[in-house]
Amino acid sequence: MEMTESERRRNAIVALLSRHGELPVAALVEEMSVSAQTIRSDLRALDEARVVRRRHGAVRLNNQHENLGYQPRRKIASDEKARIASVVATQIPDGATVALGTGTTVEAVAHALAGHKRLTVATNNLHVALALRGSEAVTVLIAGGQLRPGDLDVIGPDSLAFFGGLNFDHAVFSVGGLSDAGALLDFTPDEIQARKAIMSCARHRTLVLDHTKIGRAAPFSWGDVSALERIVCGGDLPADVARMALEAGCEVVGL
Repeated sequence: MEMTESERRRNAIVALLSRHGELPVAALVEEMSVSAQTIRSDLRALDEARVVRRRHGAVRLNNQHENLGYQPRRKIASDEKARIASVVATQIPDGATVALGTGTTVEAVAHALAGHKRLTVATNNLHVALALRGSEAVTVLIAGGQLRPGDLDVIGPDSLAFFGGLNFDHAVFSVGGLSDAGALLDFTPDEIQARKAIMSCARHRTLVLDHTKIGRAAPFSWGDVSALERIVCGGDLPADVARMALEAGCEVVGL
């Protein structure tokens, strides 16, 4: 589904806040080249969705030290995530084994894979499992462990052991943010452990991220793009990051 102009503008606002932190409302008006009334309407909608917080003529993401809630994240760059997912799905053949992590972009990949045949999908995320529930030709394996209510993902030793016992063809995962130096960033150590386990269980490793993740800060760093085989992303990577990926043999597919 094509995004409306207001959806595109609100996605752009989130991307700016992800990069710059708190910004004056006047700066958003200038950057977006729209009226103050339009920006106030956008910020009101983002505030009601608990994506941003406004105060004293400025705005920032609701909590820069924690990830946004799952449902608000679904609304951000949704059309872009669907296009990323479509690209990834073309790179995974029928009959493959695929490990899928958590996150709204990975959930979009699951929806794009629903028409594949003879797939075996392993995941620690219930959103992914639900996306594939109507696909009779897809076998879904779900990790055990502790369920995090917010993202409906499963973490802990049992989940790590589940992925540690796999020898799959493909792993598809996301991150909380990608720094301007190419570092993979996340919000909690549990997320990092799960992503490392998913990345390590497959021969082909694909990072998926929408443009709002590029340059976005998060508290924990756990590697860099040189460990990946492919990045499928919206927007352009910083020149140094793209160079690092190229030198490491990592393919970058931009939309």
